[in-house]
Amino acid sequence: MKKISIAAMVITGLALTACEADVKEEGEMPSMDVDVSGDAGELPEIDVETADVEVGSEEKTIEVPDVDVTMPSEK
Repeated sequence: MKKISIAAMVITGLALTACEADVKEEGEMPSMDVDVSGDAGELPEIDVETADVEVGSEEKTIEVPDVDVTMPSEK
């Protein structure tokens, strides 16, 4: 269980460092008036460049040992 937790943390760390984000424009908090009317604000403009990942597969034949199991006879 401990090994799975460590592996999950390592994978999460790699996933978070796999992309680069450049903030093009800062965000703005909404302005509020006392009578509950206000400006909706503005979200920041962010340009995100993700990592290039190539996924493929190949077929392999793996030899496995032949296992004979002898069950004890029932009495």
